[in-house]
Amino acid sequence: MFTLNRREFAAAMAGLTAPAKIFADGTGLDEALRSSLRKRGIPAAVAMIAGPDKTTFVGAYGKHDASSGGDVMAGSIFFIASMTKAVTSVAALQLVEQGKLTLDEPVARHLPQLAKLEVLEGFNEDKPVLRPAGKPVTLRHLLTHTSGFAYDTWDANMLKYAQLSPAAGGPIVTPLMFEPGARWEYGTSLDWTGRLVEAVSGLTLEQYFQRNILSPLGMQDTGFNVPPDKFDRLVSEYQRQSDGSLKEIPRTLPPPPKAFNGGGGLYSTAGDYVRFMQMILRSGRASGGGRILSPKTVDMMSANQIGDLSAGKMKSARPDRSSDVDFHPGFADKFGFGFLINTTAYEGGRSAGSLAWAGIANTFYWIDPKRKLCAVLMMQFLPFVDREAIGVLRDFETAVYASQHG
Repeated sequence: MFTLNRREFAAAMAGLTAPAKIFADGTGLDEALRSSLRKRGIPAAVAMIAGPDKTTFVGAYGKHDASSGGDVMAGSIFFIASMTKAVTSVAALQLVEQGKLTLDEPVARHLPQLAKLEVLEGFNEDKPVLRPAGKPVTLRHLLTHTSGFAYDTWDANMLKYAQLSPAAGGPIVTPLMFEPGARWEYGTSLDWTGRLVEAVSGLTLEQYFQRNILSPLGMQDTGFNVPPDKFDRLVSEYQRQSDGSLKEIPRTLPPPPKAFNGGGGLYSTAGDYVRFMQMILRSGRASGGGRILSPKTVDMMSANQIGDLSAGKMKSARPDRSSDVDFHPGFADKFGFGFLINTTAYEGGRSAGSLAWAGIANTFYWIDPKRKLCAVLMMQFLPFVDREAIGVLRDFETAVYASQHG
């Protein structure tokens, strides 16, 4: 890794003055985004807005990296990490529609390794205190992050357990942090959902996605692997340093994955992800008329599936990877199947009932069914929900709705 010197950083930021390709006239969106990125020192970004059938704004800013000088384009490729989760949710729900899975059966029927789960109750000095889980994990639990599986990035107990019990290679079954259904906590639920899709379909997750979701939607630049001929379009990742600077991680071709992670393995473009969001806006229909999901299933994805529980707030245990997460301060949001749902409108922004999530490298999206629009903003640096990243997101969202003329 290396830190951009003043000249290299100036060159990267100069890319923010390059013309953006814009489909919306007179909205001020381009200047609002360009100004926000420049003010906040973000070296690269792509943003798009679309309705159900038409893209209305595209903005691309900065350089792919500090050395090549290649301008970021609408087709630039980003690691979208947990934006994969919505795609995995769609895959599992397709199998539910086909009768190959049900929402409330124990997933251990298809994944025997999840048959005897344990709950972590705490630690006796440095020894984990575990007890058998009182109920089985279901697909409903996995799709709503109420399974008890947690990420060590946002759970101090999970982090301590991981540090005391390093993986011996290959996927491991971690303890649950609570009884299934007891609360909402973000974690590896969609990793297991991806393995469930593989077990039931007989395909790898890459094969399943390509055949049943990505190819039908025309998402030609989305996958778990970046082919060598697309490397020039890959955007560098950065890491925030203690002095506030962003250190670039030099671009290298990602090695082909040994396994396909349904919780966060995809690379994609803003345009491809817009196609996925448009499918949700069209109640499950692809642009060519084919059906990815039934309208009833999309309605379930878009509805509160966690009852009185609250979702979307996460306390960081690893500040280098993520700041504390609170997408909607002061409000209790809900979770559907694959999406965070705000029950109260954002001030100056998305409507109540909008669907959203993000990727850890600060890629964000939301789908606003009431206003029939969707939007995506892709950046590429850590930590997640960094103050400047959230600042750009808020500036973008405010400009999006100001451009809608009320």
